[in-house]
Amino acid sequence: MSDKIEMQRLTDRRTFLRMTATGLLAIPVAALLRPGRADAQDMPKLSMDDPQAKALGYHHDYTNVDPETFPARKAGELQHCANCQLYTGSPDAEWGGCSIFPGKLVNADGWCKTWVKKAG
Repeated sequence: MSDKIEMQRLTDRRTFLRMTATGLLAIPVAALLRPGRADAQDMPKLSMDDPQAKALGYHHDYTNVDPETFPARKAGELQHCANCQLYTGSPDAEWGGCSIFPGKLVNADGWCKTWVKKAG
């Protein structure tokens, strides 16, 4: 009976170690696959003629957004992609990734209807 218990304990330990190793190996792979984090050189810049960009009122320059046409753009409030929760680019980059436009770069000074103030 004790041999059975010992064998089960070894099997459980091996399973734990195997799953831990697999999980640790998956972390760097997941970081590479994370949307919006690809090298900026590998992604095209979002065109304002893109149908999704048009639908969301995307502009490359937030100062050119008419608050009357887009009431979500509060006049006098600093709303641009670089301070949006959905922006995944580097804070000092001119262009960066966005969760709303996967595989394309948005201008850090851009704006669209989905702007959400960055936490913190």
